[in-house]
Amino acid sequence: MRRSLKSTAFFFSREDKTISKEALINEEIRAKEVRLIDADGNQVGIVSIQEAMAKAHEAELDLVNISPNAAPPVCRIMDYGKYRYDQQKKEKEARKKQKTTEVKEMRLGIFTEEHDLDTKAKLVSKFLADGDKVKISMRFRGREMGYVGKGRETMLAFVDMVKEYGNIEKQPVLEGRNMSMVVAPKSEKEKQKAAKAAREAAKKAAEAAQAADAAAAQTESEE
Repeated sequence: MRRSLKSTAFFFSREDKTISKEALINEEIRAKEVRLIDADGNQVGIVSIQEAMAKAHEAELDLVNISPNAAPPVCRIMDYGKYRYDQQKKEKEARKKQKTTEVKEMRLGIFTEEHDLDTKAKLVSKFLADGDKVKISMRFRGREMGYVGKGRETMLAFVDMVKEYGNIEKQPVLEGRNMSMVVAPKSEKEKQKAAKAAREAAKKAAEAAQAADAAAAQTESEE
């Protein structure tokens, strides 16, 4: 059904079929003639506004000014109410898919034992896989300030444990008694590159194993 609606807050293009700012609907359109697009997306051509309105009325749809700056303006026959509903639904789905990046934190000790590092690395890997950044921190107490170099080595070794999922965004920095660094998740391109490298490495390892087995079998047969 036809409706007389006020200006909208959408942008229109033929590619994404969204409506522009200041779009006018039905009787709001004041141009004497328009370039008309029918409900199927076909170019009708330049017609008078009366003819365009009549065609929209005949189709029981709306006449929407999708390109007001054109000469003459471009209008399309469409179900504007359905369009608005579909557009709002798409925007709602897009908001659901949006991921807000968080900065998680993982605290290490200078002499953290290996099994504890493994546990922490698994958790940090999960954070990175979920798209979050991770701040790795370490605090030096009392005489521990004499082991700043060791602390830095521990932090870098820890990052090497999660390199499949992230890269160093901020190198270790000592501020007072606290040292910290930031690890960011890998981009999709970096993930694909790493996966390709892993596949190639696995292929080479398999080929080397096959070659070793073949050599061993040859040696046994000669004996």
